[in-house]
Amino acid sequence: MSLTEVDTLEATIIIDNELDPLSPAHPDTVTIRGNMGSMATGSMHKLTDRGIANKEFRMDDICCAAHGLSILVTATKGDKKHSVLFDVGPEEEAWEKNVKRLRTDLSSVEVIQLSHWHRDHSGGLLRAIRMIKEAKQAKGESDNVVVDVHPDRPEYRGLAIPALPDNVISLEADPTFDEIQATGAVIDKRSDSHTVLDDFFLISGEIPRVTSYETGLKGGMRFDPEDKEWFSEEIISDERFLMCNLRGKGLVVFTGCSHVGVVNAARHAVETAPEPTPLHAVIGGFHLATSNQPQIQSTVADLKRLDPAVLMPGHCSGWRSKFAIEKAMPGCLVPCTVGIKIGF
Repeated sequence: MSLTEVDTLEATIIIDNELDPLSPAHPDTVTIRGNMGSMATGSMHKLTDRGIANKEFRMDDICCAAHGLSILVTATKGDKKHSVLFDVGPEEEAWEKNVKRLRTDLSSVEVIQLSHWHRDHSGGLLRAIRMIKEAKQAKGESDNVVVDVHPDRPEYRGLAIPALPDNVISLEADPTFDEIQATGAVIDKRSDSHTVLDDFFLISGEIPRVTSYETGLKGGMRFDPEDKEWFSEEIISDERFLMCNLRGKGLVVFTGCSHVGVVNAARHAVETAPEPTPLHAVIGGFHLATSNQPQIQSTVADLKRLDPAVLMPGHCSGWRSKFAIEKAMPGCLVPCTVGIKIGF
């Protein structure tokens, strides 16, 4: 399997749990556009009636945080450009609102990849497909959209909560294959590792569990529709990452939740690369928000050994892991906040 070395990479954070439109990134990590700190290059509303103030920044131009993840990833190689939408957030309204506020060119999206079947990553899918198709049609282009998903879609997933009388909370169901098909999208069910779009992107298969401390989603449950029973499913085996190889830098890995463990994901990315390539960046959910301190410290120590230049924990990573990363690897942390465009 080959993986094209791309010249540039841009990631637009459409959905994330955290909003921070002011803070700059550390120098020499990434370039950030789209936040209030870069208003001079943004799309401001023009004024003619306020003296020397000729532009207005409006609050309804700021994106909204939501519990989930959605990242538009665009890579270029020479005169070729390809875009993958990695996850689509928890619900349609938030995704549509942020896309419109970011003025995102949806016509560029060729593939939507779901990292795994959990509603906080799949909830905006049906409207995202329709809006992408509409954007392509408006430009007179083919409205073909491929949705790359793992074939093992659960009927329902949930969480066992010991403090609750009935113990299990069901999560909202993911969109069904029939619902996805009805939008006119092409469903590509893949459980194996594979590349897409001129080998610009690699989508992993199942990620091996290697570390002793990354044990999955505590209390994770799955519903069996035949027996009408819930059973334990802490290992979310359908979770897959997205990866690019950036020229002169190395591997850039996008993780959905890292239920499998962000160290397991990062190590597998390095092992999956067609030839020895350094790890440059890991972006997305690190699944450390509910972890205890020893697990956070073990994760950060092993990430440090992999020597990435950039870590962008978002979504389910939690503030404690971000503090630990900044302390252990000063200058490496770039928070994955909604509404920013990160350039490598």
